[in-house]
Amino acid sequence: MNPLRPLLVSILLAFGALGAATVQAQSGPGAAEAARYQGLHAAAHAGDASRVASLAKSGADLNARDGNGRTPLHVATFAKQRAAVQALAKAGAKLDLLENDRYDAVTIASVANDEETLRLLLSLGASARQVTSRYDGTALIAAAHLGHAGVVRQLIAAGAPLDHVNNLHWTATIEAVVLGDGGARHQATLKALVDAKANLQLADREGRTPLQLAKARGYAEMVKMLEAAGAR
Repeated sequence: MNPLRPLLVSILLAFGALGAATVQAQSGPGAAEAARYQGLHAAAHAGDASRVASLAKSGADLNARDGNGRTPLHVATFAKQRAAVQALAKAGAKLDLLENDRYDAVTIASVANDEETLRLLLSLGASARQVTSRYDGTALIAAAHLGHAGVVRQLIAAGAPLDHVNNLHWTATIEAVVLGDGGARHQATLKALVDAKANLQLADREGRTPLQLAKARGYAEMVKMLEAAGAR
């Protein structure tokens, strides 16, 4: 039996599970659902900042939930309606609430690789430190998984926990290796984590470090980077 087979199987299974979670994170309200929105949810989806302000002034619930637990802020973030995001924050909407799939606005923007909305949310005081998703991960782990290097750098600068371990026993550094393709985007993501002094010795559930995982997958550039940083 190929000694790498158990590793490859576990990676593929985890990739499938996390890939599904990523799709969910990026599944904002569809056209039919958005068409049924009223009040703040409708204004947020349309990016109507003046309507948001008017409804807020009249006492509308800034943190009301739709059928999937999304607040107007979640809806505005999914729709990349930054004026509505700003108007909601100014009116006092909570920035760190989770929707039904346990994603906050920061993670939604991070998974979508929406650097502008992420930058706005962080500037308004949203947290990069929250535990999100059914995998008890973080926005940083999700972004590292997808190779969103610019997002990763923003989150690191905002104080995201570099060495958080999710319930798959993976860190952002491990995910950049095992759920990436070893190419330029994931190399840049790994470099951002290495430069930020992420712990390179933390291992997965089977005791494999990022360096060992990179070697197993044949990711030569990642191996060089990790070895140069003192990984074992």
